[in-house]
Order: sequence, then C-alpha cells, then structure tokens
Amino acid sequence: MVTMKPGADDGLTRTAAEWWTRLREPGPSPQTIEQWQAWLEADPSHAQAFEQVCLLGESLQAADAPTRASLQQAFAPVERPRSRWLAGLAVAASLVIAVLGWRMAAQGGFGDSADLQRYASDVGQNRDIRLSDGSTIELGAASSLTARYAKGQRAIELSAGEAFFTVSHERDRPFVVAAGPVQIEDLGTAFNVRRTGQQVTVAVTQGRVRVQAPADKKQPGMELVAGQQASYDPRRGVFSMSSVAVDHVAVWRDNRLEFVNEPLSTVIANVNRYSRRPVQIADPRLGELTFTGTVKINTIDSWIGALPRVFPMQVSSFADHVVLTSSVR
Repeated sequence: MVTMKPGADDGLTRTAAEWWTRLREPGPSPQTIEQWQAWLEADPSHAQAFEQVCLLGESLQAADAPTRASLQQAFAPVERPRSRWLAGLAVAASLVIAVLGWRMAAQGGFGDSADLQRYASDVGQNRDIRLSDGSTIELGAASSLTARYAKGQRAIELSAGEAFFTVSHERDRPFVVAAGPVQIEDLGTAFNVRRTGQQVTVAVTQGRVRVQAPADKKQPGMELVAGQQASYDPRRGVFSMSSVAVDHVAVWRDNRLEFVNEPLSTVIANVNRYSRRPVQIADPRLGELTFTGTVKINTIDSWIGALPRVFPMQVSSFADHVVLTSSVR
C-alpha cells in the first residue's frame, strides 16, 4: 500500500488529489490538461505529490471491496484527522475512492464476477502476458497495466509505458484499452499503444481499432486500420494521423526504439524505460527539440554520448544517472 510521507503539505496533497480526479473525468478539456501541466512544471514537489496520489489510486483500484472499505474508514473518516499531512491524505483518499467507486459503478462494478489482474515490468525487461480469453499482451519495459474482465466488458488500463495487444475478438464483450485521456476499442485487431505521461500513440498492424477523441466522448471516435497511426498531443488536445509501415510498429520487441519527429523529452522518457542510468534533461528547451531516428536498446550509452553531435548540448555522466545540459548560453 502506498503511503504519503509525514510532513507533506496538506494543501499540496489536496491539490494533487483534485488534479487526479479532474483528469479522470470523461473527456478532460485541452485547457484542463494545459493547466495541469503548468501546475506540474511550477515546482518539482507538485510532480512528486501527484505521483504519490497516482500510486495511491492504483493501490486502491487493485484492492478488493473489503480492503477498499477498510481504507475508506482508515484514511477518510468522518472525524478530522489529527495532523496536517493526514488531513491531506484523507482528502486524497476520499477523492480517489469516490472516483474509483464511480468508475466501477459505471462499468458494472468489480463484484465477484470480475477478473482483475495487474501486470508490471522492470526497467529493461519486456514481458509476455496471456489473458484468460486467449488475447495476448507484450508489455514493454518499465510499463504497467490493469486487466479487468467482467461479463459485459474486457477493460485494460495502461498506466505507463507501452504494450502490443493481439486481441481475441468477442462480439458481445468489447476489448477496450484506456491510456490516460485516450480510449481505444478493438474491432478485431492487433495494435500497439505507447503512453508517455498524457501523450499517447496508437499504431495498428492488423484489423481495426476505434480511437476515442478525448475532448468529446459523445462522438463515435475515429477508426484506424493496419498501417495507420494516431498520436494524441495533450497540449493541443488533438490527434495527428500518419502512415506507418506495419513491420515498423512495436519494433521495441526487436530491441530498438524508433522515433519520427518527436520531442526529445518524449524520446528520453521512453529511452529511460530501458536505461539502467536514467537520463535527465536539465534545460527544458532541450526537451522541445525534435528527434528522428533509431535507438538500439543495447547501445543506449553510445547513443547518449553521440547526442552533442546532433544537438547543442553537453552530456554529464555519473555513476547512477546522466544529465543533459544546453551548450548554448
């Protein structure tokens, strides 16, 4: 179970919990996502608090009904907690529990008939998963997801990272993947989903998927077929469509990462899922630069060392991490 650190600011914890709930409302607006990102970037403590609330939410979501009830009583009692950090945690827990309860009710609840499984992989480790209906998931490194099977729906939530889905189609039981603000519904297919924060990329290798536009859940969304890719930009609140060679989709399964005109911040975030020494970008301007190319998973150090040949940056290597700084003053 995730706990918040004693001494944490209760107001900050409350705010982080409020952002957590706002981002899980149907179709968060581009303005909401932009405001959330600005709040995250305003202070490093904001991102830390938000991550703790997210971990709390994941723990509560994975808990069974009796455990959730006991957590409700322990963390969000009617009487006021005695310390400021517990007050913040109580608000976070009550908000998280309320949102999870609403989502469970909307999906018919977990109940005894639902099959809930959580899966995760370590840094540098891919993982193969076979679900009870015969569908398979190839989970990329440093990735996590929850699979929830009930009578009328098969629901997957990709919390972080990347996964390739090969779906056993069932007409009466849709297979739906939620990745941040984006929802992907299987229409008899194989497809890849990569989530980097709230940025999501979906690519299809076989069949079709329906990708739900996060700004308007009332619309039917758009369909992608084999050889098509859609990338969601949370800052603008829109999808961009492109063609992709089927044999280039999910090449991470062959130990290489491919990027086409993507922000360096996104590239580094995905490289870090395979790097034993995480890379940090010290200057936000560097993260806005775009990169096109291939990164071989077994030569990440060499790739990082060559970055100054392409970008105006310096690479500082330490025992447990690497820092990229701008060479332009």
